Amino acid sequence: MLLGEYSHNVDEKGRVSVPSKFREDLGTSFIVTKGLDNCLFIYSKNEWSVFEEKLKSLPLTNTNARNFVRFFFSGATECELDKQGRINIPQNLREYANISKEVYIIGVMSRVEIWDKVAWQNYTSPENMDLEDIASQMSDLGI
Repeated sequence: MLLGEYSHNVDEKGRVSVPSKFREDLGTSFIVTKGLDNCLFIYSKNEWSVFEEKLKSLPLTNTNARNFVRFFFSGATECELDKQGRINIPQNLREYANISKEVYIIGVMSRVEIWDKVAWQNYTSPENMDLEDIASQMSDLGI
């Protein structure tokens, strides 16, 4: 299971170190794509295959389904770790997630997310995240 929060820097070439705790689960080659909430999602190849199968089952005749599939696949790229445990985040993905220098890399069960530092701090700020309200909505989902 992928979990935890790590602060890293992106170098001038767009490379960032993947936390060593994530490398074993992700493998040396994995998929990076646009994520929801203007972050990037990273999936191991196995998890990407599971996600891909779910997306394949969506009806082609449904506009929202087509848009959802396009969103994830158009931004997807395969990345490989270099000898220092870094990946090169493509420019289009850095632009999508507004990533410049400092990022947070977080584990979210079956995927990793990369957030611009300021975006992550804003997203998790008390002003934006009312945990009591979120908890009550989760109880409506059976959690």
